[in-house]
Amino acid sequence: MTESTITTKGQCVVPKKIRDYMHLNPGDKVDFVIREDGEVFVRPVVLDVRELKGLIKKTGRKPISLKEMEKAVRKRAGKSK
Repeated sequence: MTESTITTKGQCVVPKKIRDYMHLNPGDKVDFVIREDGEVFVRPVVLDVRELKGLIKKTGRKPISLKEMEKAVRKRAGKSK
């Protein structure tokens, strides 16, 4: 069994074996879930791509076409067409 000790600040280190198994990296978040039977489990917090919708929308900015985006990328890369 892999274990960790809780500090006086309520913190604990997730053992490397568990971090590797869960593919956790520094800065990742985990969610503690209490089930109806009282059992607690930990799972990585994964952002659903749908939550990103509208994240970079700016008020007053008109949408641009895919052609315009490709043109801007080529120009920035020095490959104007």
